[in-house]
Amino acid sequence: MLPKKLQRYSLVSLSVAVITKNEAHNIADCLSSVVFADQVVVLDSGSTDGTTEIARSLGAEVSISSDWQGFGVQKNRALDAATSDWVLSLDADERVTPELAREIQAHLAQISGQPPAFALPRLTQFCGVWIRHCGWTPDYVLRLFQRGEARFTEDLVHEKLQMIRADTPVVRLKNPLLHYSYPTPEHYWRKLQRYSQDWARQRYARGERATIARAALSGLTAFVRSYVFQLGFLDGAMGFAVCTMQAQSAFGKYFELYCLGRKHDA
Repeated sequence: MLPKKLQRYSLVSLSVAVITKNEAHNIADCLSSVVFADQVVVLDSGSTDGTTEIARSLGAEVSISSDWQGFGVQKNRALDAATSDWVLSLDADERVTPELAREIQAHLAQISGQPPAFALPRLTQFCGVWIRHCGWTPDYVLRLFQRGEARFTEDLVHEKLQMIRADTPVVRLKNPLLHYSYPTPEHYWRKLQRYSQDWARQRYARGERATIARAALSGLTAFVRSYVFQLGFLDGAMGFAVCTMQAQSAFGKYFELYCLGRKHDA
């Protein structure tokens, strides 16, 4: 339920939309951080770890869609289940701080004229350390918008939210959205493997191909950009680790694309 102050002075309502699969370790903290919303929608794609039961126990409206067609399609399905005036799209490993919640409430209570969309500054934690450089910060993500005014691109991975009206103003909020994406190196490697494979399949289907030289150059460029030009060295040892892994990620996705080409085009 919304706080009484916002119920009294705001005429708008807010839905939160989250997609999940086996997020029992995350979903309670995520949903507890958005108790100020009128509606919480969770679209699950076949969890076996109790995610849906936890979400329902916290008051979320849970539905299941196991027909996985990628992150973009699934997030749009979750948006379709939202019924409030405004929608905040979250990932299960993200948390809205009390300061960010108050900032969101204040903006929604003062909407006038052409409604803007809102970009949230995301702060990501890697193995218990908040990363403040490496190209990870500031990381503004467009997530809060008037219902019906935005859709996600239908990509398998790295989907982006796009406004339906190109002239929609975008307001950057000040308080960070916390992102607990990589609690251990294992989590990073699992995501890297899945994202690299999906990215490569998507690009291959579009007719793109890669060489091993392109893969190597992408990895080297990613490291230099994030460690030197984006000041990753200021994050110390963990910054070096992040930049190295980003280099491996850049190499890995083009290497996957290279291997797909060798397999199917020979």
